[in-house]
Amino acid sequence: MTKQEEKSFNFLYKEYQSVDELEKDEQELVRLAGEASVNAYSPYSKFNVGAAVLLENGEIFTGNNQENAAYPSGLCAERVALFYASSQFPDIPVKKLAVAASKNKRMIEAPVPPCGSCRQVFIEWEKRFNKPFSVIMAGSKKIIRVEKAMWLLPFNFQSDYL
Repeated sequence: MTKQEEKSFNFLYKEYQSVDELEKDEQELVRLAGEASVNAYSPYSKFNVGAAVLLENGEIFTGNNQENAAYPSGLCAERVALFYASSQFPDIPVKKLAVAASKNKRMIEAPVPPCGSCRQVFIEWEKRFNKPFSVIMAGSKKIIRVEKAMWLLPFNFQSDYL
């Protein structure tokens, strides 16, 4: 019998009370993510999510969730924005990504964490370019920022497994 070893994951994140506490480019990403959320196609869940991606070359792309009656055929805002950015600039790494949700055209109070599928896609992007990017989860009353997307999914699937 082997001896069990207890391990833990530790990472730092920053919490903010206002968008004004963020860097200027992050403020812009949060604003754009919020705007994108208002235009989401979410007739079933009524949960409008928007995302904004800043690439290393300064280009910004937005996306919002797109639902479909045949669940899970829709797509999350984060992946819409990432895939759109990649279709235009396939060789440029992501620098930062912001995500926000709205209800009745107003940003909700709590930060919105990405789903597991989006987190896995974030890790693919970090691996693809061998460069981490920060994720900003924004609410009107609280914002959470992590420096590396991979911290959001510690036991992730790796291409090495294939």
